Amino acid sequence: MNFSGIVTAVVSFLIIGLFHPVVIRAEYYFTRRCWPVFFAAGTACLIASVFLEREIFSVLAGVLGCTLLWCIQELKDQEERVKKGWFPENPARRRK
Repeated sequence: MNFSGIVTAVVSFLIIGLFHPVVIRAEYYFTRRCWPVFFAAGTACLIASVFLEREIFSVLAGVLGCTLLWCIQELKDQEERVKKGWFPENPARRRK
């Protein structure tokens, strides 16, 4: 039996679900200017996925890397959601 597909699906689901609140908090505390952190981490995960010998770890590193890169767009989208009033704005950095 090969459980690689199920493991990949479950871990992908968990990674994507985990990063939803991470993006919300990152935008709240750091604005979308923290995107280079997501870019660096995502790129590092994608590079690591090329060098990992175990296929399952390579796939999961690739999923994590792509999710981190996708978070860059989600930071921009989250900023728009805050402007629309769908999410609270950090009162420490109110716009004038």
